[in-house]
Amino acid sequence: MSEGPLIQVTDLRREYRVGEVSVPALGGVSLEIGHGEFVAVMGPSGSGKSTFMNLLGGLDRPSAGRYRLDGEDVTGLSADALAAVRNRTLGFVFQSFNLLPRASALENVALPLVYAGVKVAERQRRALAQLERVGLADRAHHRPSQLSGGQQQRVAIARALVNDPRLILADEPTGALDTLTSLELMALLQELNDNGITLVIVTHEHDIAAFARRVLSFRDGRVVEDRAVGAPARAADLIRDQGQCARGEETPSDPETLHLAP
Repeated sequence: MSEGPLIQVTDLRREYRVGEVSVPALGGVSLEIGHGEFVAVMGPSGSGKSTFMNLLGGLDRPSAGRYRLDGEDVTGLSADALAAVRNRTLGFVFQSFNLLPRASALENVALPLVYAGVKVAERQRRALAQLERVGLADRAHHRPSQLSGGQQQRVAIARALVNDPRLILADEPTGALDTLTSLELMALLQELNDNGITLVIVTHEHDIAAFARRVLSFRDGRVVEDRAVGAPARAADLIRDQGQCARGEETPSDPETLHLAP
């Protein structure tokens, strides 16, 4: 691990060709994200937030600018070298879960270890440990169709964790979940962040961004706001408070804590 920032982008740009026309998607973004941060990336459709996330994850390449990940300049790496960096440094969580439908939860979680060349017994051990970490060890042999949406997203998080990444990138991780399941997922992500994992999530929901420690707002391919969150909401506290209300117990002193401000 380098002593500098985990992520450092300088004048990062991305343009796409549509016929003879060049369409700018990201225009000169420069910023740093330190080890252990929890950053929410927000913005309307077409603002550049998803393009930014794809560049951070090495799923796309910038048209110009530099990107250093944990001290290593990854801008000009070959496809194979970039894939190797992704596999040892990053974990991905997507809105649509991206689980293999015919594979068990255990097999889905172990998939990155297959690509890393880990032997069968070791990858099963590590995959089961991560399922236990997200509370799904008893669902290890269930297929995605046998799991709820929240359980599928937990499997996806376990898969993202199985290579012990320093950074997790999550693209609308609560987009397909109901309110309570979203809170449970955010409580898990906050716990991971408390344990030192850097999180960057894309969301269009202000109540989800309220759980982060820092918010980046994009518009027209640029960062228009970069602000720290002084006292991030704690998802575990909200779950507890809602449970107390459901049981008719004493409500929190501030009822606004039950519903995050939009």
